[in-house]
Amino acid sequence: MSTFSRYFYLHCILILFSSTLFMSCEDTIFSTHKDDKLDFSTDTLSFDTVFTTLGSTTEKILIYNNNRQALNISSIKIAGGKNSNFRMNVDGTIPTDNSLENIEIPAKDSIYIFVEVTVDPNDSNSPVLVDDSIVFVTNGNLQRIRLEAFGQNMELFENKYIQNDTTLTAVKPYLIKGYLAIDSTKTLTLEPGCKLYFHNNSNLVVYGNLNAKGTFEQPIVLRGDRFDIIKFLDPVPYNYVAGQWDGVYLLSNSGNHVLQHVNISSAYVGLYYVNSDRENLPNLEITNCRIHNFVYYGLVAQNGNVKVTNTEISNTGSFSVYLNGGKHTFIHTTIANYYNNNRAEPTSRDKNPAVMIMNLNRSARMESVFQNCIITGTLQNEFSIASRFTDQYNGSFSNSFIRREKPFELAQFKNIRWFEKNDTIVFKQSRYDDKKGIYFNFVPDSVSPARGIANPIVSAEYPIDLNGNSRLEDNLPDAGAYEWQPTKK
Repeated sequence: MSTFSRYFYLHCILILFSSTLFMSCEDTIFSTHKDDKLDFSTDTLSFDTVFTTLGSTTEKILIYNNNRQALNISSIKIAGGKNSNFRMNVDGTIPTDNSLENIEIPAKDSIYIFVEVTVDPNDSNSPVLVDDSIVFVTNGNLQRIRLEAFGQNMELFENKYIQNDTTLTAVKPYLIKGYLAIDSTKTLTLEPGCKLYFHNNSNLVVYGNLNAKGTFEQPIVLRGDRFDIIKFLDPVPYNYVAGQWDGVYLLSNSGNHVLQHVNISSAYVGLYYVNSDRENLPNLEITNCRIHNFVYYGLVAQNGNVKVTNTEISNTGSFSVYLNGGKHTFIHTTIANYYNNNRAEPTSRDKNPAVMIMNLNRSARMESVFQNCIITGTLQNEFSIASRFTDQYNGSFSNSFIRREKPFELAQFKNIRWFEKNDTIVFKQSRYDDKKGIYFNFVPDSVSPARGIANPIVSAEYPIDLNGNSRLEDNLPDAGAYEWQPTKK
């Protein structure tokens, strides 16, 4: 190739490169028109209750440029500056002072802003509102997204082992990270209205005694610490999702535990009441409680006496109630397992029945009493006795509704309403309807087979149901923890 040809060839390449560069520059020309603004996925970003100093889960906002040309955002800042309770991450950039300049968004494109919040309510024992805003300046336009969070002061227990008799009050909630444990010779007392919020995988371990006596007006609450919404499928509150914390472990061979008006929900297990000593049996009394929504079990009782009255135990991935060793009495208790009827649950229900009575040689002498109860769920068989000689089992079952494919025709079962094929409606709501915002409601439906089958003599000892309604007005009390009520006009 001649010198001229080489020169001509290089000249053409430079022209082509210059043209490409020019066109590229043309593509990134920013609009300066006053009417070209930003669009947002929301105008208010709200956080539910957030505990002091622990921050929150991260929420996100999408910032859209729906215009035909690219936009240069002159500034994005949180109005409260570096002292704000809120912090932001703008498309991967974390500003130290909550302020950024010259952020580009191509035409018909978007960026993410992630926001966190830490709340300090200045030792106030009541919820406080913390608010701020993200301010955007684009082409002279001032736009805002409001930020708001409700915070609450709390007392933090992190891997705390209590070696003295201790009382927790309702003055402010408690947050447990890791474990809260009570010594083998001591008693943990929870006063009415006491609230224990458990962080992920945290638990309550009782080697001694648990005395938790709430009231109808001031129940005791044990639940996970997340108050926000899980945003897959349709929005679901985290407290409706099982597995938010570990559970309650009652591990003494001589303990005396009392639970009254206690609501336990959404852990891996509810009450794990286990003793390896067949000669010394602890005692557990559960009255007017709601034990609901667990990945594994609601109540496991092994080598321990337990009395459960006016209580709901519901929605578990395996056994709702597992009994092995000791005397177990259930009166006006609803045991309902519809675990598969919530799309937010992290696991599917296994094939184990809602109630399993496991009479094993290695367990203490057993006796079971079920009166005026409901045992049902999504399986054909929700009640089993695992014993070599079921007909000789030391049990008494009466005036209850039980779902079992093959009813027991044994002397121990009297006045049992066994499940039939046309018993399609038992409760008012046996499914979580996220679109309508209707949660499970295990009050008997007006056509429920559990209606009017309870023994009135037994009901007279428990005249008020778990919702505070009378069982005795029509002299035909319903089985289970709840009494059907007519619709108020």
